[in-house]
Amino acid sequence: MSAIAWEPAELGHPHPAAPRRPYLVVLPGGGESAVSEGGALRLTARGRLVLLVLAALLVTVLLGLRGQGGATALEPDHVVFVGAGQTLSEIAAHELPQLSMSEGVLAIQLANDLSTAQVSAGQELVIPRG
Repeated sequence: MSAIAWEPAELGHPHPAAPRRPYLVVLPGGGESAVSEGGALRLTARGRLVLLVLAALLVTVLLGLRGQGGATALEPDHVVFVGAGQTLSEIAAHELPQLSMSEGVLAIQLANDLSTAQVSAGQELVIPRG
């Protein structure tokens, strides 16, 4: 196997000159800071846009957290005693009909610090306001 190396200069064509890149030049007054003579900070259009987006994001997060009322935010309304043979699902369906079954069970579990859905007859349960 052989290889041939070809150079443009060998055929009488001169090497094209490589394009020269401009050098960085320090201009007088180029070291000025973003603080004007009055001491106020100057913002570019991009800086103002970033601040606007950050402010909008902050407002959105604050309103989202304020409006977020999960099961932990429910206030206690009344107390119920578990009857014989009753399950937490039955109690949730009867006492919290506006919530789905799983949300109702979870709300009662959180209001009573229950780690499971097991309840026993005679047990006192706080039913959160829905």
